[in-house]
Amino acid sequence: MYVHYSACTCMFVCELQRVYMYVCTCTTVHVHVSLNMHSVLLSQDNAIRTSKYNVFSFLPLNLFEQFQRLANAYFLVLLILQLIPEISSLSWFTTVVPLLLVLTMTAVKDASDDIVRDGRYYLLPLSECLSQADLLLLTSSEPLNLVYIETAELDGTFILKCVFPTGEVRCEPPNNRLDKFKGTLTVNGQTYALDNDKVLLRGCTLRNTEWCFGLVVFGGPDTKLMQSSGKTVFKRTSIDGLMNVLVLCIFGFLAVMCSILAVGNAIWEVREGSVFIAFLPRPNGVNAGFSAFLTFWSYVIILNTVVPISLYVSVEIIRLGNSFYIDWDRKMYYPKSDTPAQARTTTLNEELGQIKYIFSDKTGTLTQNIMTFNKCSINGKSYGRSIGEKTQTVDFTWNELADPKFVFHDPSLVELVREGDLAAQHFFRLLALCHTVMPEEKTEGELYYQAQSPDEGALVTAARNFGFVFRSRTPESIRIMEMGQEVTYDLLAVLDFNNVRKRMSVIVRSPKGKLILFCKGADTIVYERLHPSCLKLKDTTTSHLNEYAGDGLRTLALAYKDLDDDYMEDWRRRHHEANIAMDGKEERLDELYEEIEKDLMLLGATAVEDKLQDGVPQTIEQLAKADIKIWVLTGDKQETAENIGYACNMLREDMTEVFIVAANTAEGRDVTTSISCFANVITHNSSPKAYALEKDLELELLRTACMCQTVICCRVTPLQKAQVVELVKHYKQAVTLAIGDGANDVSMIKAAHIGVGISGQEGMQAVLSSDYSFAQFRYLQRLLLVHGRWSYLRMCKFLRYFFYKNFTFTFVHFWYAFFCGFSAQTVYDEWFITLYNLVYTALPVLGMSLFDQDVNDRWSSQHPQLYSPGQLNLYFSKKAFVRCMMHSCYSSLILFFIPWAAMYDTVRDDGKDIVDYQSFALLAQTCLLIAVTIQLSLDTHYWTAVNQFFVWGSLSAYFAITFTMYSNGMFLIFTSTFPFIGTARNSLNQPNVWLTILLTSILCALPVVAYRFTLIQLWPTINDKVQVRHKVRKEALPAPAPRRPPVRRISTRRSGYAFSHAQGYGELVTSGRFLLRRPQKIRTALLFPQSDSPLSQGQPQHIHKG
Repeated sequence: MYVHYSACTCMFVCELQRVYMYVCTCTTVHVHVSLNMHSVLLSQDNAIRTSKYNVFSFLPLNLFEQFQRLANAYFLVLLILQLIPEISSLSWFTTVVPLLLVLTMTAVKDASDDIVRDGRYYLLPLSECLSQADLLLLTSSEPLNLVYIETAELDGTFILKCVFPTGEVRCEPPNNRLDKFKGTLTVNGQTYALDNDKVLLRGCTLRNTEWCFGLVVFGGPDTKLMQSSGKTVFKRTSIDGLMNVLVLCIFGFLAVMCSILAVGNAIWEVREGSVFIAFLPRPNGVNAGFSAFLTFWSYVIILNTVVPISLYVSVEIIRLGNSFYIDWDRKMYYPKSDTPAQARTTTLNEELGQIKYIFSDKTGTLTQNIMTFNKCSINGKSYGRSIGEKTQTVDFTWNELADPKFVFHDPSLVELVREGDLAAQHFFRLLALCHTVMPEEKTEGELYYQAQSPDEGALVTAARNFGFVFRSRTPESIRIMEMGQEVTYDLLAVLDFNNVRKRMSVIVRSPKGKLILFCKGADTIVYERLHPSCLKLKDTTTSHLNEYAGDGLRTLALAYKDLDDDYMEDWRRRHHEANIAMDGKEERLDELYEEIEKDLMLLGATAVEDKLQDGVPQTIEQLAKADIKIWVLTGDKQETAENIGYACNMLREDMTEVFIVAANTAEGRDVTTSISCFANVITHNSSPKAYALEKDLELELLRTACMCQTVICCRVTPLQKAQVVELVKHYKQAVTLAIGDGANDVSMIKAAHIGVGISGQEGMQAVLSSDYSFAQFRYLQRLLLVHGRWSYLRMCKFLRYFFYKNFTFTFVHFWYAFFCGFSAQTVYDEWFITLYNLVYTALPVLGMSLFDQDVNDRWSSQHPQLYSPGQLNLYFSKKAFVRCMMHSCYSSLILFFIPWAAMYDTVRDDGKDIVDYQSFALLAQTCLLIAVTIQLSLDTHYWTAVNQFFVWGSLSAYFAITFTMYSNGMFLIFTSTFPFIGTARNSLNQPNVWLTILLTSILCALPVVAYRFTLIQLWPTINDKVQVRHKVRKEALPAPAPRRPPVRRISTRRSGYAFSHAQGYGELVTSGRFLLRRPQKIRTALLFPQSDSPLSQGQPQHIHKG
């Protein structure tokens, strides 16, 4: 397959590989597709689905998923057993109705989750083609056919890409390599190589470029981003997994109980059954053994409440309610973008209370992608406002070309520039000339800058506001406005930036004929090339740089050098020879750059603020106190990752040993194994071939990383992010959370137990694939420490109480079997059995599980240590389940034998015998209901009007229903259905019955109260201490933490120059290929908008070593 076309003046749209192709062509468009390939291509589509189900697969897949829960499968088998009259002592509808209710509610919830998660099909309209397909660029509106794009969704950076003439294209098949593209372009019989610089991948965003045309190379699921996104998986909580294990154990325990009762039935039939044969003859062929077999299955039905079907209905309701709390939380609502928090799934809430590892993206997640010019040092004097200092804002109205959104807080600098200070003017002249920014002036005075890195955009904008306005450029010249006067400089050379040089220089000729080299770069690099006469100024500037670094600012040093005409002529000749050399070009150019960039004169330094999102340092600090390990996984360069680490207080100056593990070469293997176990931090520098993630090294990498306080992985691809998450999930067996905002984070979000999407400026891909979403990283603290902890606490309380009340209910049946000849007779009325879980005890436990909180949200945030029990599974585990069974066993003994002893040989006040089955059943079930209600009251910490209504309402409903069902009227209407005529009024009017109820209630509750009192007095937990403090100071909520003055960080590593800069753009801007500039339309947004919110200041975090 190949496409051939020639350039022309209009656009042609055709369909190829079922995706739309946009080509700047006209009459000579030829699409050549072989017949066999044509049929293959038409059989494919470009639909992209992020949902689990479709219309046809929903019912079978959802039922298959639901019946993976062993309890659901168990009740299906139970339903089949109830259809057999010989063994069923309960009506079949008692199981069918709850089972259908569970399946229906769960199916509706799963369908809703899937729709919210996004089941849409993406097509490729023209306006969204860049974000929905992989394009080979053909042409654009920009000079040199450059396209300025934001690839933050892919690797967290901003880059320029260039395009070339088009012809026949042959390329690689679809794959997931975001950094590689292999193909060839044939034009007029000549073949040219195509690489990744010529391709726009799905997920990138077109910035400050009016239009571009391109050929769709990969579409739909074949795009590199979708190939890297991973599959949607069914996420279940660890409690779900534990419940499946417990259900298996319960099955075994149920089989043991039924076997014991079946053996008891066989023994009873042999010893006692023959006495009853005379008036209860056995059916033909039924002996003691067969009777025991039938009894076994009968007790399987009767004792099924050890795994009640209402458990799963209640669990889904609780999860749904806790999800609504997240959706309704106004403290997680971001008004600037009108974005509320959203729980996109309802099945993972309690998992939020058990997070041990957080994997975070950087760009757009921790940062705002905004750079602001904050301070500067000029000729030994510092200008600008210190963080937290209130100073007057500079008025730039005198400058008609000033950016109205630019803010600076030191008027003395403006006065210095306007007074004609040579050093200050030379400082901003350098900023206006030494860069690779592309300007756009739509109307007179309305400037927009297209900068490859936000740093350069901020610096050029600063120069613009201080009177040195960059207006336009050609390959040979740069035109600027200097204090209102237009000046054009001849551009002789651009000494480009790269990661080794860490600096950039330009050589220009002023209108007066003076040759000047302007240089900006990392201070350590520039200092090495200064003239000896700058020593004193260097020391002063260094102190300023230390001050700026202490405020977390990104710094650059600025210097210049006057050049001689004769030397420059010779240098340019040698530079041209090196440029056209076929061999050793880079080495020869580096030598020439080193030669000319020496004996520089220092001008000063700049300090740019890399805007973090509000509250990021405090959030990280609080999460660290909760013993949550935070790993940053970013596609950015190492310098940027480290700078953000310091800005977030993840890295601190007291971390004297900062190790860098280079995992992009095979030689880096040895580095990993030699790292000291006392490391403070590890930075994992990865590449498309990450050797540290190979099988023979991944355990060593994990071991080393877990000994560190902070882990930052840089230059990682989306799949490598997911690999790191899977590595921790598999070997650490810990609950993980991944948070990101771009399409490059989708794989990581899907791989983690919990995926959180930030709805920021990088599209909705991360949000659509996430389980929870909100607008700001700081909301993660409330999501985990408040909602997550409450959800986990409520779910664990619910499960403990639910198993307690149902095991107690069931054990009473077990003890009663020894007194009824193991006949599978129920100890309770059948209607009580039906309504016990659905009516009498359903609402009180739901009230506790939806509203209970041990401490309020302020105290939960104030004491992050309260989060640790969830990480350790202290509230519900196998041990807690065994304790629950033992408690139920004790309560059932009290609830059976106390009423039995109280009723045995007991007579009414009128002397009539009341020892009958119906009276005993009523007393036993009343004692049971009151005892479990008291237990629920002891478990409830936070009482609301709803809780009170549910508790008292359920008890009232029990007595109302009981008196109604045991009335004469119900017996006369439904004689066989309601046989307990008059039992309630005859039994509950006896004082000894109420005394028995009181005695059983006290005996059931007393051990619980004594045990908890002893624990609190002798071994109080952090929860107990906080609760006691909260009760003592109930009316006084904890005051917000006082705002501490920022701690200044003194550091020798400061510069993160051009963190997303790349090599090669100096050559592009000096090329002659973009002299003809096409007319451009009005664009809609500035590249670097100013933020309304100040940078939050954080304190050092305290992370326990893993």
